[in-house]
Amino acid sequence: MKKKKNTKAPKGNRIAEKNEEAMIAGILEGSPDGIGVAVIRLECGCRKMAAVDKEGEPASKVIAYRDSAESICEKCKKDHGDFSRVTEAFIDWVKPEPDAATKEKIEVKVLGNYPQA
Repeated sequence: MKKKKNTKAPKGNRIAEKNEEAMIAGILEGSPDGIGVAVIRLECGCRKMAAVDKEGEPASKVIAYRDSAESICEKCKKDHGDFSRVTEAFIDWVKPEPDAATKEKIEVKVLGNYPQA
């Protein structure tokens, strides 16, 4: 039995997987005010992404997708990727990255505040 990875808290610098990098680049290309892309990974394998601006406000629409699939899963279609099914959430920052205080402020605003494990 595979152990469920539950790393909801934004810790350190998370790195997007190869299959997410093209999506992130496309989102940023269409979001001139974007300084990063929030990446939400769900236990079902679906992902939600959106660009954020320097104030932590949305700089793009939310994109939901699933690797190697024509659409997202049935659960996500019903509950829009409910928070209870999030396994990992982080922001992939554009270089040069904002300072640590700005990044933390935006991460808390966009992803929420979680107790550190």
